Amino acid sequence: QAYRDTWHLGVHSYLAYLRDRLMVARDLLTDSGSIFVQIGDENVHNVRCVLDEVFGTENYCSQIAFQKSGKSATASIPGVLNYLLWYARDRNRLKTRRLLRDKRDISKLIKDYELDDGDGRKYRLSPISSQHYSPTRTVTIRYRGREYHPGRNRQWSLDPERIPVLLDLGILTVKGNTIFRKLYLDQSPGVALNNLWEDTSRGSFGETNIYVVQTTTKPIQRCILMTSDPGDLVLDPTCGSGTTAYVAEQWGRRWITIDTSRVAIALARQRLLTSSFDYYQFKELSKGIAGGFVNKVVPHITLKSIAQNDALDPIFAKHEPILAEKLDALNRHLAEVGKSTRAELLAKLAEKQKREGKRAITEADRRRWILPETAWQEWEVPFDTDADWPEALRDALTEYREAFQAKMKAVNACIESSAEGEELVDQPQIERGKLRVSGPFTVEAVQPTEASLDTESPIGGEPAEALETFDSVGTNTGDSPNAEAHLTDMIRLLRQDGVRFPNNQTMQFAALDALEGSLLHAEGRWEGTARTVAVTFGPQHGPVTALQVSRCLRIAAQRGYDELVFAGFSFDGAAQAAIQADSDPVVRTHLAHINPDVMMGDLLKDTPSAQLFTVFGLPRTTLEGPTDGKYTVTMEGVDIYDPVKDAVFSASADKVAAWFVDTDYDESTFCISQAFFPDKKAWERIARALKGVVDAERFEQFSGTVSLPFEAGAHQRVAVKVIDARGNEVMRVHDLGEGGYA
Repeated sequence: QAYRDTWHLGVHSYLAYLRDRLMVARDLLTDSGSIFVQIGDENVHNVRCVLDEVFGTENYCSQIAFQKSGKSATASIPGVLNYLLWYARDRNRLKTRRLLRDKRDISKLIKDYELDDGDGRKYRLSPISSQHYSPTRTVTIRYRGREYHPGRNRQWSLDPERIPVLLDLGILTVKGNTIFRKLYLDQSPGVALNNLWEDTSRGSFGETNIYVVQTTTKPIQRCILMTSDPGDLVLDPTCGSGTTAYVAEQWGRRWITIDTSRVAIALARQRLLTSSFDYYQFKELSKGIAGGFVNKVVPHITLKSIAQNDALDPIFAKHEPILAEKLDALNRHLAEVGKSTRAELLAKLAEKQKREGKRAITEADRRRWILPETAWQEWEVPFDTDADWPEALRDALTEYREAFQAKMKAVNACIESSAEGEELVDQPQIERGKLRVSGPFTVEAVQPTEASLDTESPIGGEPAEALETFDSVGTNTGDSPNAEAHLTDMIRLLRQDGVRFPNNQTMQFAALDALEGSLLHAEGRWEGTARTVAVTFGPQHGPVTALQVSRCLRIAAQRGYDELVFAGFSFDGAAQAAIQADSDPVVRTHLAHINPDVMMGDLLKDTPSAQLFTVFGLPRTTLEGPTDGKYTVTMEGVDIYDPVKDAVFSASADKVAAWFVDTDYDESTFCISQAFFPDKKAWERIARALKGVVDAERFEQFSGTVSLPFEAGAHQRVAVKVIDARGNEVMRVHDLGEGGYA
């Protein structure tokens, strides 16, 4: 249940929530930055209105429709599209990179390239005229006794004087009364990406969804490549399964990803730590990633560049006499073909048309089987021969085609050498023999300054009456004006929702009342039991600390409570260590994570079973050593409290989603030195990629419960962080030299 419907007023709450975050996102963007918002068809119009309000309609870039992997079941028609709303911080300064799709991957386009000149190079005919009248280009072209005109309200797309030259070179051709360009598939292999992406229903081979609503990598990859360069920073405030961070890491971008769900963070961390990527060549080795990658470059051949290429004229002058000589020889042998042979060839044409239909007859068939009475013109010469032709005619056509191909080879080489190259930013050059894994990253909880209890503001000048523009003091807007209001909210929600223990056991309160003037904030008892419970909440914007733990434990023991619940948004390592240090507690303690959804205040839907307060277990770890100056840590599982039986039992290590070791913990920042995922499937992909590079036994250790040997660090302290199946993070700190069970 990483994703839940939490909106009290439905779409109204969601749009209010979204507007506030979009305003922050706008302030974070660079002047050349972009924002993409993914949304379904149900609310795309509403979200676009909010984006127009925040970013301005002048900074709207595009609404991209992309095909999703599943279909939305509706009473009307299945929905197969999701949408990306693209806005810029400042469209006039927008950074954008053109992406191309290979035409060979687009079946609708590849069908258009069905013509060839017998050399296997496919092309299609493209008009060389455009709209609007021009006094210099709306003119008649005379070529080999015929006249061609673009149309009364049209003009030639290039200098009319160059058209006869390009016709002689075979770059242009005539069909009927119109002149066309031969647009070869290999001269323009890509088509510019538009705002309809029909190839995104599946990701890369072997890609599997971690969430039902997970986006495949391709849409995110395109968004990043279109609007950023290697080394740029990408922010995803809705981490989910970490797809954005994964794609950013893959393409050499720095990234920050955020989520209120601990499950999402745990899954993303595992995904990144167990992934491998291609190693791309740097443009400038001294600059590293900031210098960019060496990308594939393809010629960008336009009709304008061809028409202005004066180097084509000498090629025509060299090859035209040779072709004229070969054509004369071909026509001499054509005149020797008898009527019976011509009749047999026409019979073949009729037979194919009868058998396969008129549409099956190609231009090559007509040229091969319909022989003219006198001579072939250059544009009528067959592409290939027929077995019933006289041998001399077959040899003559072969020689002509060889001469023609020699000319076209020289023409194409000249065109490509003078054409501007286009860099394909999605095709960097891969350096073979090297493989990348994820670079170093941290998982952090960023907390603002803790709110204080009711105190007078040190800033004077407050108006006597509240301004109409602002909410009055005391209104719950999701950010309580002081800690007292925050505590009132927390007690109300706890009384309503109860506490969820591991194994999906929920304990509701038969009674829960606020306590005044105490570090303990509420007291009550569980339903169905006489056990008394005290509750203390951590700060609204900060972790539960060791000082709070020690003081509350002492007070709870003095007052005779049976159990004590510490509820907080986060718990520092020292606080967890203080609870773990008491091996025979008088008061049974529980650490309960508060779901960050509660910070949405009135936007939060008041529904039961919202899982707002979730208890997590405590890790069982053993420190061993030193042996030869090195230590090891064994993770034995997590201690879980059963509220029904009032007993603690140990969940085995295979119930742990992941565990990490910081071999030199400084009591401030946990830095992962070793990572372990007991689920062996997590390592299978990277193990296959690094086969032969890393010992298979090491990968076996990474899915085990015993750490790799390590030496003592400068702080003489090792920390073990365990992630349970719900994504809760629990930590145990060992002072090196203490050894033994914890």
